[in-house]
Amino acid sequence: MNRVCEMTGADFPLFAFSHCRDVVAAVSKAGGFGVFGATRFSPEQLEEELAWIDAHVDGAPYGVDVLVPEVVDPRVRELADNKSRAAAIDPRYQQFTNEVLGQYGIAAEEEMPILRERMGITPENGLALMEVAFRHPIKLIANALGIAPAAMIEEGKRRGVPVAALVGAKEHAIRQAEAGVDIIVAQGTEAGGHCGEVSTLVLIPEVVRALEEAGHEIPVLAAGGIMTGGQMAGMMAAGAQGAWTGSVWLATPEAETSEAFRDKMVAARSRDTVRSTSRTGKPARQLKTAWHDAWEAEDGPGTLPMPLMGMISEPAFQRIEREAAAGNSEAKELVSYFVGQGVGLVEQVRSSRQVVQDFREEFIEAVTTLSQSFEQG
Repeated sequence: MNRVCEMTGADFPLFAFSHCRDVVAAVSKAGGFGVFGATRFSPEQLEEELAWIDAHVDGAPYGVDVLVPEVVDPRVRELADNKSRAAAIDPRYQQFTNEVLGQYGIAAEEEMPILRERMGITPENGLALMEVAFRHPIKLIANALGIAPAAMIEEGKRRGVPVAALVGAKEHAIRQAEAGVDIIVAQGTEAGGHCGEVSTLVLIPEVVRALEEAGHEIPVLAAGGIMTGGQMAGMMAAGAQGAWTGSVWLATPEAETSEAFRDKMVAARSRDTVRSTSRTGKPARQLKTAWHDAWEAEDGPGTLPMPLMGMISEPAFQRIEREAAAGNSEAKELVSYFVGQGVGLVEQVRSSRQVVQDFREEFIEAVTTLSQSFEQG
């Protein structure tokens, strides 16, 4: 039996990361494995979201992904809450944001609505979300942005919940294995969101080999640019036990994305993404717009560290989405979200259930075709 399916209870080793509870439930019920991205929620909100999933997933297995960053920028280490973080942001960043948005018909606000209510990506906030996740019948918990914290690994082992860790290099995979994680998600630079610099095609066999040579019997999931069952089969042929996907679910009607963004996904090419610090403060791949050009220009103020950059960018992108939805055609040019280079393979909007079914059929077709190519006549 497939090792990650055995560990998580998934019927088919297609793992679907999404910030939308509807996607998570739909994928798990269709035989895949939904993974709920918890970072954008407060503990109270996460409790509500997971309670909804529990009630709608029909007993199918699902997991939760949190972010507990291992390294915190020294510029924000002593800023304990969002109030102090907001006070630390120079007003010129608000002014610059107004200038960028103003060029696209979005009226300036005297005081930018810096994101104060959201918790932000910090170790303490990630651990608080982790505690909520473990109160639910999850079958996997995942962490990114560094070594999975000891508290997560210990609690996972106590509860029999596998702990997964996202990595972008083979040395990171070894460190995670030595720390005691159960599953490695090797994510190539093609991925949406926070990612490293190594291609998925190179990273998967490199990580699998490194773990084997170091004596770690840990299954690997392939991530980064995987949008089809054929790609999934290819990565499993290279040693992975399944696929960890994200971008493909953004083009589903259940996703948290807007209609304007889904339209841009269908029209986008693989070269239309950029790995930029201008949304979270750490390198993250997203659909490229003039927002990214402005923040990375030599005459710009430069980006802020995590989580301060998100406190500027997220309210700005909320304004962009509202304006675009209200019919501001100029604002649509700025509509963006975290998405990988696989966006070039998105040709239409499909339901989450249909995506799972298509992955299954494409996977079987790829494996069958490969097997038949070696049959003796």
